[in-house]
Amino acid sequence: MSFKDKKTLSLEAASIKEFEQNTFVAGNYTLLKSAVIYGANSSGKSNLIKSLEIMRILIQESPKMSSTDKLEVEPFFLNAETENAPSYFEVLILIGNIRYRYGFEVDRNIIHTEWLFSSKSKTEQLLFVRDKTQIEITKHFPEGKGIEERTRENALFLSSVDQWNGGISKKIVNWFNTNLFIVSGLTHEERRRVTLMLNNVEITKKRIENFISPLDLGFNGYRIEIKNGGDSYSVFTNHNKYDRHGNVIGTRLMDLDRQESSGTNKVFDLAGYINGSLLMGCTIIIDELDAKLHPLLTIAIVKLFNSIEHNSQNAQLIFATHDTNLLSCGEFRRDQIYFTEKNQFEETDLYSLVEYKDDNGVKPRNDRSYEKDYINGRYGAIPFIGDFSNLINDGQSIEV
Repeated sequence: MSFKDKKTLSLEAASIKEFEQNTFVAGNYTLLKSAVIYGANSSGKSNLIKSLEIMRILIQESPKMSSTDKLEVEPFFLNAETENAPSYFEVLILIGNIRYRYGFEVDRNIIHTEWLFSSKSKTEQLLFVRDKTQIEITKHFPEGKGIEERTRENALFLSSVDQWNGGISKKIVNWFNTNLFIVSGLTHEERRRVTLMLNNVEITKKRIENFISPLDLGFNGYRIEIKNGGDSYSVFTNHNKYDRHGNVIGTRLMDLDRQESSGTNKVFDLAGYINGSLLMGCTIIIDELDAKLHPLLTIAIVKLFNSIEHNSQNAQLIFATHDTNLLSCGEFRRDQIYFTEKNQFEETDLYSLVEYKDDNGVKPRNDRSYEKDYINGRYGAIPFIGDFSNLINDGQSIEV
């Protein structure tokens, strides 16, 4: 899409002494509990998140496709060298204490390359490597033997081995299926099903209630009514009803969809994913987390993930936002703050605040006002607003 060159978002902590409660140790690595992505509209924040979603879809769906089906990838179209080139995807994940490095290059027709490495220390060992239809399997990946010939040129080898119950491949595919949540903060309605599902179990229902209650959404409880044998449902919020003296004289149910705000609906819809990831130690990625939410609600969600008490399973939150208030709330290390910015050729760059250097090669200190500096353009990744003089009314009028 808008990424012409390889860019990396890393949740491995840098060697800085800031908010160490925002980190945790897993195996040989010190990792971050959260990361925030800033940038102007159309700078590539959503494309970064879409890229990981596309990677997951390819892992899930490519073995099920026919030999003539097209793979849903888009190259960087605005350069003659890349408009027909394969797209590159790679992820490094920890499963247990083993780090896996898995990736591939793919266009709409075929898998060009594919690779898998593992390591228990800093030294990697190759499990397999692929160059189009030529697949080399090492002794560390015996589950792949005999499946090379069964793998179509438009199917990922890892996913094909998983379909034959390969142990290592199944762990990696399951991570994408069950440990990675990717959610839109704008079109979140279809995500409500997870909140409803967690309400069927008393312990998780109580957790959802304890998450919603402190957020001051104006109601004091909710009720879910299942209809038509489970085919449909309604959610109602419970409000106090008062007499003219301000005394509570009863309660009134309000329909969540029709009578509550879009922000309240968003909180309810995403409550399942947020609390599910905290309970299971998953990675959740939310585009436009701040949309429809008061800044204090967004800060409250971030604090849950950065907390030692509330995030005992070391879940990780990655989100894109325009809410600059978060830069002043004292919740982020410099290595947790990322920026996307397009250059004159419309290529997206991705960089963290801990990597950033000004024109004199100086890095920002940790005592600076990140919000003020960002709004003033010190770190880039902001829109440059043009001249609106052409909008001045010249005396003409339009009747509507």
